[in-house]
Amino acid sequence: MRRGLGPALRGRAGRVRLILASASPRRLELLARIGVVPAAVDPADADEAVRPGERPRAHVERLAAQKAAIVASRHPGCAVLAADTIVVTGHAVLPKAEDEGTARACLVRLSGRRHRVLTAVTVIDAAGVARHRLSTTRVVVARLGAAEIAAYLASGEWRGKAGGYAIQGRFEAHVRRIDGSFSGVMGLPLFETAALLRTAGVRA
Repeated sequence: MRRGLGPALRGRAGRVRLILASASPRRLELLARIGVVPAAVDPADADEAVRPGERPRAHVERLAAQKAAIVASRHPGCAVLAADTIVVTGHAVLPKAEDEGTARACLVRLSGRRHRVLTAVTVIDAAGVARHRLSTTRVVVARLGAAEIAAYLASGEWRGKAGGYAIQGRFEAHVRRIDGSFSGVMGLPLFETAALLRTAGVRA
């Protein structure tokens, strides 16, 4: 579903109009931190299943590029920003948790272990040129007891989250160490994103 953010934000002073190809409120919040407000939000409807034999990096980069291309085709002359985030243990991509059973399985798998969070970002500029960046962050989770898992499941923060957790919420209390981009784990690495947007002519 397309969602505009107000006519005053469209085409202001000749600026490049930015379309955010994501329904994630977290990505809107993160963009606001660097002074960027999209002209519109238009999520891409892409199949996020991992293809047979597809490695995690190839998977997340393909999805970000695919989402950006889908939305760019609907907004000629605009810049488009798309991103995709996955949680990886070993070579396995953990699912987005849409039910409590999936969330519990993810938390059990992450308990007491190190995992990687990969966020790929694609920006297509107004001329149709696509540029890509990848953020990789290593996260170490403390060992979770049954009571801690139950309490986190009761919070509901896990719903719709890759790997069954949101680092910006209660789960942060269980994170022993993070090596990389905190905003990348949230879903949009701001250093990489800001660089891509500058190249595409999108100003704060």
